[in-house]
Amino acid sequence: MGFHHVAVATRDTKATHEFYTGPMGFELVKVVTGRSGKDGWAKHLFYETGNGEMIAFWEIHDEELPADWSPAISTGLGLPPWANHIAFSAADLDGIEGHKRRLLDHGVDVVQIDHGWCVSIYATDPNGILVEFCTTTREFTQADREEAARLLADPHPELEPTPDVVLHRAEKR
Repeated sequence: MGFHHVAVATRDTKATHEFYTGPMGFELVKVVTGRSGKDGWAKHLFYETGNGEMIAFWEIHDEELPADWSPAISTGLGLPPWANHIAFSAADLDGIEGHKRRLLDHGVDVVQIDHGWCVSIYATDPNGILVEFCTTTREFTQADREEAARLLADPHPELEPTPDVVLHRAEKR
């Protein structure tokens, strides 16, 4: 079962729109407006990501919110940037390469990691949210499932080696 949409807040709608329609290549398909709190209002922006799935952003205008709230779903909570992130599916390694090229062509730096069972590229959106394109590179076996269950139950698992990280710097405009 897929997602219909994932929704997060933004403090900069213009920058968010430019990032998700430009470097990410998504299409704005719907905006819904409504009340927020007692006297506030909000826009809910929906972007098609593929396969009928969407990512949505809330532009919130509400005096009841704290003035210093952060839309960064990890660093805004004091967590490392990679803890909470949004991963989009790429069909295959050619898809990863295409997404990487699009991001770089739009001036966005990209980190690439081969995790051994999937390959991912990462970038940061204008809200401080880490976004990922990922493709699975091999099928899961029964041994994978058994190892997952073993690691889940292990209170002190042996740590895997850190994968190589490749930084692709975009040409700055």
